[in-house]
Amino acid sequence: MLKLIQNEWMKLWSKKASWIMVALLVVILFGSAAITKWVNSTANEGIDESWQDIVAAQLENNQAMLMDPNLSEPQKDYYEGQTAIAQYRLDNEVPPFEFTSMQQSVLDAHMMLSIVTLFTVIVGAGIMASEFSQGTIKMLLTRPVKRWKILTSKYITTMIYAVLLAVITLLASALAGLIFYGIGDGTFLVWNGSEVAEGSYWLEAIKLSALSFASVWIIGTFAFMLGTVFRSSSLAIGLSIFLMFTGIQIVFLLSNYEIVKYYLFTHTDLTQYYTGFMPVPDITMTLSVIVLIVYFLVFMAVSYWTFGRRDVAA
Repeated sequence: MLKLIQNEWMKLWSKKASWIMVALLVVILFGSAAITKWVNSTANEGIDESWQDIVAAQLENNQAMLMDPNLSEPQKDYYEGQTAIAQYRLDNEVPPFEFTSMQQSVLDAHMMLSIVTLFTVIVGAGIMASEFSQGTIKMLLTRPVKRWKILTSKYITTMIYAVLLAVITLLASALAGLIFYGIGDGTFLVWNGSEVAEGSYWLEAIKLSALSFASVWIIGTFAFMLGTVFRSSSLAIGLSIFLMFTGIQIVFLLSNYEIVKYYLFTHTDLTQYYTGFMPVPDITMTLSVIVLIVYFLVFMAVSYWTFGRRDVAA
């Protein structure tokens, strides 16, 4: 299996598209940082607002949100923590990171994983479909290797590529922030449920990126299944990207129906349990993990069943 994965990894990097996607990702991240710096400097001309004013406004907003009787438990926990942190900052003169700082760029890096999802879809949909379109699948199956091992090696290669892009996103965001913003002042604080304490923004960034990677993983798996079933990378990529951008809108449309709790895109963003933004309040992290695993098993079962029974001689 290891040799198969190594072979697929070499084949992946032999394609110019794989290198172009890495380069494009870095360019987008650096370009985004440059544009943010320019917009921020332009928008803040003549505005003299201290961090105390900003935190005070956040505190007032958090306290107002806590008055909402419809808050779910995760949302309530989130706003209680944010209220405690804001109050601690004001009482002890502990400033937060500046919006334009390297540290904040690291914390916000997980928001850029939607680009990684897009590139993972392209790779996942094409890694198997290209074998059929180029006619190399027959040569691949002449080897004394079981089909399920071939399919598994291609899937693992896709996910390794996705993880690599996620790591590059985090590191490139840090480097771009350092170049364009520099290391800013401030302290990162966390709420552990009973008290406010100083935390590691790197650890927080990794945690958020890991939660955001759930979307990369499941949508990439979906694209991989489509590429295996339809043997058309363009169809698999197009359908996956369409659902990626419209999935969350469908969540809002179905928000009043029970079925939304079992809809895939209700659960792809696991950071919702960490940020308080929950389109569907009556769900839990446990339910989300179970739903994602069920969808994953269905996607992979369809992929293995289809590839195992397909007649490639035709």
